[in-house]
Amino acid sequence: MNLEEQLALCIEHYNRWKKTALSSSDLTKIRKSLERAFFWLELQTAFMALHTIEKTHGNEKEVKRKLIIAKANLVKRLTEYAEEILNELTF
Repeated sequence: MNLEEQLALCIEHYNRWKKTALSSSDLTKIRKSLERAFFWLELQTAFMALHTIEKTHGNEKEVKRKLIIAKANLVKRLTEYAEEILNELTF
């Protein structure tokens, strides 16, 4: 997935959860929706930061290693997010 697709995905989910939070009157639902909106906003920022680092310093061996670790951590966070959503849907 290229950067534009990653950012579009993050923006789409951020806007969806923000809209859900703003339209709800249940405080628990508002809190959960805002947590998810901020997750997608944080993910968008991380994608942009990693892309910038990769484009400016991506040829350096140590930077490449750290970028791989950072990207793996993002995948881990996305996996945890997906598991959380799946658990909510099954219970």
